[in-house]
Amino acid sequence: MIPAQFNAATVEKKWYDYWMKNDYFHSKPDNRTPYTITIPPPNVTGVLHMGHMLNNTIQDVLIRRARLKGFNACWVPGTDHASIATEAKVVAKLKSDGINKNDLTREEFLAHAYAWTDKYGGTILEQLKQLGCSCDWDRTKFTMDPDMSASVIRSFVDLYNKGYIYRGYRMVNWDPEAKTTLSDEEVIYEEQQGKLFYVKYKIKDTNEFVVVATTRPETIFGDTALCFHPEDERYQHLKGKTAIVPICNREVPIVFDEYIDREFGTGSLKVTPAHDVNDKMLGDKFNLEIIDVFNEDATLNSFGMHYEGKDRFVVREEISKELESIGALAKTESHLNKVGTSERTKAVIEPRLSDQWFLKMEDLVKPAINAVLETKEIILYPSRFENTYRHWLENIRDWNISRQLWWGQQIPAYFYGEGKEDFVVAENIQDALKLAQETTNNKQLTINDLKQDPDALDTWFSSWLWPMAVFGGIMDPENEDFKYYYPTNDLVTAPDILFFWVARMIIAGYEYTGQKPFSNVYLTGLVRDKQRRKMSKSLGNSPEPLGLIEKFGADGVRVGLLLSASAGNDIMFDEELCNNGKAFANKIWNAFRLIKGWEVADIPQPESSKVAIEWYESKLQQTLVEIEDHFEKYRLSDALMAIYKLVWDDFCSWFLEIIKPGYQQPIDKATFNKAIEMLEANLKLLHPFMPFLTEEIWQYIAERTPEQALIIADYPKVTSFNAKLIADFEFTIEVIAGLRTIRKEKNIAMKDAIDLKVVNREKVSTYFDSVIMKLGNILSLEYITGKIDGALTYRVKSNEYFIPVSGNIDVAAEIEKLTEELKYTQGFLRSVQGKLSNEKFVSGAPEKILENERKKEADALAKIATIEQSLKSLQ
Repeated sequence: MIPAQFNAATVEKKWYDYWMKNDYFHSKPDNRTPYTITIPPPNVTGVLHMGHMLNNTIQDVLIRRARLKGFNACWVPGTDHASIATEAKVVAKLKSDGINKNDLTREEFLAHAYAWTDKYGGTILEQLKQLGCSCDWDRTKFTMDPDMSASVIRSFVDLYNKGYIYRGYRMVNWDPEAKTTLSDEEVIYEEQQGKLFYVKYKIKDTNEFVVVATTRPETIFGDTALCFHPEDERYQHLKGKTAIVPICNREVPIVFDEYIDREFGTGSLKVTPAHDVNDKMLGDKFNLEIIDVFNEDATLNSFGMHYEGKDRFVVREEISKELESIGALAKTESHLNKVGTSERTKAVIEPRLSDQWFLKMEDLVKPAINAVLETKEIILYPSRFENTYRHWLENIRDWNISRQLWWGQQIPAYFYGEGKEDFVVAENIQDALKLAQETTNNKQLTINDLKQDPDALDTWFSSWLWPMAVFGGIMDPENEDFKYYYPTNDLVTAPDILFFWVARMIIAGYEYTGQKPFSNVYLTGLVRDKQRRKMSKSLGNSPEPLGLIEKFGADGVRVGLLLSASAGNDIMFDEELCNNGKAFANKIWNAFRLIKGWEVADIPQPESSKVAIEWYESKLQQTLVEIEDHFEKYRLSDALMAIYKLVWDDFCSWFLEIIKPGYQQPIDKATFNKAIEMLEANLKLLHPFMPFLTEEIWQYIAERTPEQALIIADYPKVTSFNAKLIADFEFTIEVIAGLRTIRKEKNIAMKDAIDLKVVNREKVSTYFDSVIMKLGNILSLEYITGKIDGALTYRVKSNEYFIPVSGNIDVAAEIEKLTEELKYTQGFLRSVQGKLSNEKFVSGAPEKILENERKKEADALAKIATIEQSLKSLQ
């Protein structure tokens, strides 16, 4: 027995287990063309959110469709170790257990980190299964797997040996919460309301003060000069003099440089080389002292005097009061300032001087620029992101790839002496020892003399190798998997990691293989709520994805998300979308039950059914061509909408209605078989979007072996279609709609057969007459040359349709009703024409309003003509 209701929860578990048992998701090289996607690896300790739901649904649609189209589909899943985020969670867990990270050795800490990821890692991958994701789970990768880490280390050594990686003392972005450096791309600049403090600096041996505007008075302990523009007349007399920094009373030189903006603030600048990248430039130019006043957690150190140990923002408030009390604060003003914050921890970034590892980017980016912007080897969807991509790559700076963390791949640099340059780079300590012995010409060096750099590599330095490393392409580029699956086909990701990840994967791909890592990049939009707000836990506007699946079914959620998800555009998420998806699933289920509920007999095929089949086959083909075009342009939302309309409108509302047998009558075998064939074609189109529902119906239709499962069926092939047949049916729909309207308005029951006479001025084909007769319950259909009296009438374009009344309606009452309608419409027409004859209105009204009024006039005239004709027929 086919259940009356579609039970999503039961069906989802049943078919996912079945797919897994029969290994449909697993791929291995063979003679087919590969189609490959590598998942954007979510954080190992992450959980499913709405962005993941959208992104992975899109990937699953692409992979399932490729599988149906006969490709060897391979979707590689995996997770990223997410060094900053995961280390922060492990540190917090240790803290709650009374353990300080600093009291542990690196090995002890890593044991805790691995225990944490073993417990919480991979949760998101299990959740993706509930969404229906058909990943090759046998290929699951983690960026800290031994082979993946080995790839990262080999990459570092290779780039170092090529001269791309170097160690330098530079101003970097410091995250005081995570206590690590960040790359430029990991800093988010936000406008924040702050203050501008006007601080008075005494000029030595004078009674004069110079006022300097600063947003950061807590850094005055690191001031090592004052600077003015060389042409600023206000400060010419200060050349050769020195100033006194308030509170610490340190004497600093006064310098002049064209870098200074004379128009900002007071035209003067306090130079703090340790805490601002531009000040560092001035410090280098004038050989100024560098004084770092902050600890790694952004509290003040001993240079901060009595503020030592206090947080920078606390000091900002307190020092302003002290400056005011000693007469060194001229005034404060509100000031809107762009402040750099950590993309991960949200902490305000501190510029900090530090020895770090950098990757030279200038030459590495050239093939990546060329591939996307010139040769179009890689295509971004939508293309508007090309401008963003160009801007970033053409203005790229060297990448700071070292992080002051333990969770991640440890930098393979080994120090053998006390000097900054006393190091070698190698894949392991044994190779490092040989190199160190050769470099120093000291064979007495032992492994105990080597000390590995404690820093870890940036997570993105690991994941930029992802499409290659998951197939072993860095360690063994000649292996079968890598040669077969690489380059991959499609990448589906969010625009906010276009720089972090996408561009860098392209750079790495060309550097290591001379090939693109993928052909197409589909950039999804962000999922927002109905008020266009970004979803977040703090706003309470982010629904629980698994709760949505439980409520609406995985298929319903997938459809709800995708119907509103055009590439690159943000999605205004509303639960009602998922409800629409659930309703669609129920519609398909009920259509299937209707077909299976018919009794089949060996009887002649009605003409109307034969016509309906020919029409629907053409309509299916037309839609298939449309779907192919949408997929080619990565318009998945449009592709789904085309299928939605085909199934809901054309199949359920028209095709099934036409072929449906009369009450308690059987259906002929030929029509029934075609109905099943068309249903199966629909299921194939729908399967990538609604995998569970479609597999359930497919398996109910007939007894199937595992080799006949829908997941590996053949996708419908594009052939030809009869465009005229489709156009003629559109006309037929209007004819039937007119009949239904008249029946409704005149209270003529559907069971009462009527006659229909037609003046066919449009020269429309009579091919669909049998359909009109069946759906309109027409007793006789006759083509005539002129109008007839005593009939109800309506028009479709220039064709006129007459229904002789012959006792079906009260003629007198109908004449009275039509007369009233005529009077009202004539009055409406007069008011519209009054406006249009008013010169003042016509000359002053916008064109859109005029166009609307003219349309009202045309509609009223047409309606009056129809009413008058109806009255004439009845009188």
